[in-house]
Amino acid sequence: MKNYDDIIHLLHPVSQIHPQMPMYKRAAQFLPFSALTGYHDSIQEAARLIEQKRELNEDQIHNIRQNLNYLYDVFKLNPRISLTYFQKDSQKEGGDYLSIIDQVIQLDEYKQYIILKCGKKIKFDDIYYIDIFEE
Repeated sequence: MKNYDDIIHLLHPVSQIHPQMPMYKRAAQFLPFSALTGYHDSIQEAARLIEQKRELNEDQIHNIRQNLNYLYDVFKLNPRISLTYFQKDSQKEGGDYLSIIDQVIQLDEYKQYIILKCGKKIKFDDIYYIDIFEE
């Protein structure tokens, strides 16, 4: 084992020619290095969970159709609805079920979609649950 008693109390040498490196540049030398660019993002994307679109039973389909028909009747009143719908994922097969409460500003029976005040455009086929608030 070496004994450093002879140099332990000496001052650290400072160059008279070269300026000292700033702390942030010295710290950058020790940042993690990623040899495989994009690998971390790929792993995170693979780990992200998604759902498959659920099949509706006859009662659910009937309830959605009944509420949509009622919406046509009260549409001019800009009713507020609670809606759960399926949103397809842009990266993978499947998607997520999202819920929203908002006002209906447009119904298009021909193109089969609802437009909400927030700007969302939701296809009738993607609706999982709908409820209309009576005001």
